[in-house]
Amino acid sequence: MKLKKFAKTGVAVSEIGMGTYYDPPWIAAGFFGWKRGAKAKVEAITAGFDSGMTLVDTAEIYQSEALVARATRGRKREDLFVASKVWSTHLRRDDLIRAFEKSLKRLETTYIDLYQVHWPNPGVPIRETMEAMDHLVSQGKLRHVGVSNFSRQQLEEANSSLPKSQLSSVQLSYSLMQRRAERDILPYCDREGIAFLAYYPLAHGRLVSDHRLDAAAARNNKSKSQVALRWLAEKENVFPIPRASRPLHVLEDAGASGWELSETDAAELDAAFRTLI
Repeated sequence: MKLKKFAKTGVAVSEIGMGTYYDPPWIAAGFFGWKRGAKAKVEAITAGFDSGMTLVDTAEIYQSEALVARATRGRKREDLFVASKVWSTHLRRDDLIRAFEKSLKRLETTYIDLYQVHWPNPGVPIRETMEAMDHLVSQGKLRHVGVSNFSRQQLEEANSSLPKSQLSSVQLSYSLMQRRAERDILPYCDREGIAFLAYYPLAHGRLVSDHRLDAAAARNNKSKSQVALRWLAEKENVFPIPRASRPLHVLEDAGASGWELSETDAAELDAAFRTLI
């Protein structure tokens, strides 16, 4: 698995990561302590780590932090890049700090590499939230600060509201089929050295069967999902995080690393999906 710099942080992480959002029924069941299918999900995350993936993304709302913890047991913590997120109802200073401490416990770790605001809350000033993040960084419990599902304006405000640290990442939906981020978010990230975590990189699985990927897949002897992930990973600051739910799927995702699309492949894919920008 190829590593690349996580934008301006200077930290090298796997160019393909893992996401651990499963579905609303899983989340709802988790509130009642039901973890049907948890073993397979832990095996999937474990398979990703074994294949060289170091970047894994979770969130307090996902009910998957404990699964990530199980998969990390026995591994060198410093070799992994664990990201989590705080829910929009916990963005007041004290609420955020309490939520962070609970995530630390569930993740069975002494620090989190990247802690992200999951969704903005218009009722809470971004500056108050960022100051709480800064406090956690100063304590050594948090390495990097990120946001998720922010608009360009909100992203700029968050970036300017950290008194001591810097904004390291933003997380949004991004794929060949969902390219709105290219309008204003990606250019801003490239200019500011902000990493971009791309969720739904396979467009909810629709790209797996899209005929527009056939030619590039055949030329590279790769699956269509591997081509779609490769297209994202070749962008300087973009890190796709496909869902880790089954070991075989995760191993296929890992196969999107270690090779390159030709200029012809990249140009054809860009043109085929260009109307979606």
